Amino acid sequence: MKAALFPTILAILFVSCDPDYSTYSISENDRQLFDRAMKNSVLANEGYGRCDRYVRAWLEYSDPVSGLIPRNIGESKDFWNAKDAAADNYPFMVLTSFFTDRELFRGKMMDMLNAEKVLTSRIGSLPDTYSFSKKGFSEEEVKMGQIVFGTSEYIKDGLLPLTEWLGNSPWSERMIGMLKDLSHEIDVAEDIEEKGFGRAPQEEVNGELLQVLSRIYWMTGEDKYLDWAIKIGDFYLLGDRHPTRDLDYLRLRDHGCELVSGLCELYVAVNFANQTKKKEYEQPLHEMLDRILEVGRNQDGFFYDGINPQTGEIIHQRIADNWGYTLNGFYSVFLIDNKQEYMDPILKLFSNLNKYRNHNWEGNADGYADAIESALNLYNRIPDSGVANWMDSEVQVMWGMQRESGIIEGWHGDGNFARTTIMYNLWKSKGLYLNPWRRDLFLGAEQKGDSLFVSIRSEQAWKGKLYFDKRRFKENMNLPIDWPRINQFPEWFTARPAEAYQFVDFDQKTTGRFYGRDLIDGVDLELEGEKRLLVF
Repeated sequence: MKAALFPTILAILFVSCDPDYSTYSISENDRQLFDRAMKNSVLANEGYGRCDRYVRAWLEYSDPVSGLIPRNIGESKDFWNAKDAAADNYPFMVLTSFFTDRELFRGKMMDMLNAEKVLTSRIGSLPDTYSFSKKGFSEEEVKMGQIVFGTSEYIKDGLLPLTEWLGNSPWSERMIGMLKDLSHEIDVAEDIEEKGFGRAPQEEVNGELLQVLSRIYWMTGEDKYLDWAIKIGDFYLLGDRHPTRDLDYLRLRDHGCELVSGLCELYVAVNFANQTKKKEYEQPLHEMLDRILEVGRNQDGFFYDGINPQTGEIIHQRIADNWGYTLNGFYSVFLIDNKQEYMDPILKLFSNLNKYRNHNWEGNADGYADAIESALNLYNRIPDSGVANWMDSEVQVMWGMQRESGIIEGWHGDGNFARTTIMYNLWKSKGLYLNPWRRDLFLGAEQKGDSLFVSIRSEQAWKGKLYFDKRRFKENMNLPIDWPRINQFPEWFTARPAEAYQFVDFDQKTTGRFYGRDLIDGVDLELEGEKRLLVF
């Protein structure tokens, strides 16, 4: 795009030390960084525009009485359910509206949460499937396995990511309430008739609970959540259901890979909270990871959908779109035990990633969302230019699947399109965002050392605030370290509340400073007139 299209163009540089820009001139190297920040702003603008269109399109299909969204807009349009509509779609409508429309965020999105709590809670606060035509539950019979599965999906896939971004909120309250009620119904999900778990849901529920409990323990400081997670960990690592020694089927794609990641998250938690248990888990956990590396990957380092870990048979040859979800676990254990053997699989896959451009990830946008998130979360820890290029290429493929209406494919997986797009947008802005958002606002950033180069452009006069990210893993979740987690929103440039950050305004030939707390709370900004270049 030509700069002339934008009446207001701002370039902002934040630095965490006193800068020396006494001549108020931009070096050629700095100009290149601003150019990249400007390109990032165009991508992030498109991403938020697509997410906004997705939300507004889906709201057209919400039930006029309850206000809830359906599972999909086709054969399942008569009901809302926890494991799909609530877990995968609704939360990312909420998060989209946080960035693009605060009135919608505080209004319709909150109304949907309140309606869901009132209409769908069946066992205490635990939700069950709700029929719009019946104006009640879809089934008269209470199926506890279905309720537990739906609850674990809603918490792990939806409410936990919201909480990691928003901190304490009505959505985190809903999450904790359901988790407390769930503790009265189940310790460890087992394949027993009265609970109704099949083989795959059993491992998925346990894996999801491991992830949730390992994080909520730190968030709340309540030992009962870690104790609960340890019961599940003992079941797999110290009992007779070891994932690779005892199981004849290990699913490494989604709806199964959660167990591997969950056990690794528990391992990180006990490393800081219970060293005795950490030592008990070390050998069996390493055994699981080693066997997966031995028999679970193709020649390029991608995981197969499913294997028999005992015999090494590849049961499902297709490679898993969510390869990074499993590698999150390997990297987490690498952080604790410093075993290069668990870093090498990431480096190998990264070296082969560009062979998989325009790959048919599950044949849908949700597969692309999981694959891009897989790369993005690990790239945040292990920067690699080839991985960055792959993500820029593949997000265009995913975005190309969105219909003109704003609907992506018309099922609950549409929410994951928005989830990953928001992750991508935040990478392009290094965690910064503007409020109120408008379609003619362009915000992008590039970081070099301690300096952040920010490009902000506006087609029309605008007044609002520029917000910086914070160390959410610590301030929202109280985690001891920022280990990679499924569906987290990676942190890029994070302001520390008590630190001073200098800024330089090349246009006005001035300098100044903010404290981190000011950046987090939002810096007043006004874009108007012919101001062309401002650098912090």
